[in-house]
Amino acid sequence: MSYKQSSLVPAVLAGLVGAVACVAPAHAQEAQASGEVRRVNADEGKITIKHGAIADLELPAMSLVYRADPTLLRGIQPGDKITFTAKRDGKRYVVTKISK
Repeated sequence: MSYKQSSLVPAVLAGLVGAVACVAPAHAQEAQASGEVRRVNADEGKITIKHGAIADLELPAMSLVYRADPTLLRGIQPGDKITFTAKRDGKRYVVTKISK
């Protein structure tokens, strides 16, 4: 392999790494939405929320079970109208903030 060919490989790899880095933050993306609480299981850190479409998380209007820190769920009851911030964590969705 000549010098010119071997120096091209690191440049191409660097470009690919940069492209992946631009896509990777989508997994950590958060979105704010509002909805109605359907169920709460603070012991298991789960809350079911009926909400409209959340474009930033690519979610259609639906009822979905979210994970949440049990301390966030204190005082939250089925039927409550809430505003929340959620993010995708692998295959799960996690509520990171919640308010009535």
